[in-house]
Amino acid sequence: MQESTESLYQRTRVFRVYVSDVIPGFLQTPGYASALLSSIADFRGTPNDVSDAVAVRMRRNAVLNHGAHRFSFVLEESVLRHRLCSADTMAAQLGHLLGVMDLQNVALGIVPFSGQRTVWPMPTFTIFDGARVHADTLDAASTLTQPSQVELYARAFERLSQGAVRGAAARALVASALASLD
Repeated sequence: MQESTESLYQRTRVFRVYVSDVIPGFLQTPGYASALLSSIADFRGTPNDVSDAVAVRMRRNAVLNHGAHRFSFVLEESVLRHRLCSADTMAAQLGHLLGVMDLQNVALGIVPFSGQRTVWPMPTFTIFDGARVHADTLDAASTLTQPSQVELYARAFERLSQGAVRGAAARALVASALASLD
């Protein structure tokens, strides 16, 4: 499944990613990805090909380091605090997130628990170049390409972005989550 999106990731120039439940795949460390994908395989009762899936995910995620691709992430604060792995693995993941925030082609906002919301937390979705949306559900990811559907998700992303903190305030939320691991 991880390999099926690799060419889409290479073609896409602008990614808008909203995540309400886990660290986005683009930003995952191998340890975090392994813990998450193992949990998913166990829950679904599917073959455990996690090591292969993690390798493909990491290779696919190399687009993050290419300046030709732009990323805008909006994460719910809860994403920083859900423990799907050991404290050490989570600490490494949060440290990686802090490093990614320094990349020139990455904008990362976090919707804080304490912020006044104009929209509710939603299921995770990714917008690819404003032309395609992958919306996650428990059993699958839906691919949406109808302009009205894409526009609805783009509007949701903009509203969620308005409630997100960035820069030093976002870094402080990540640092607080890191400190809570002790």
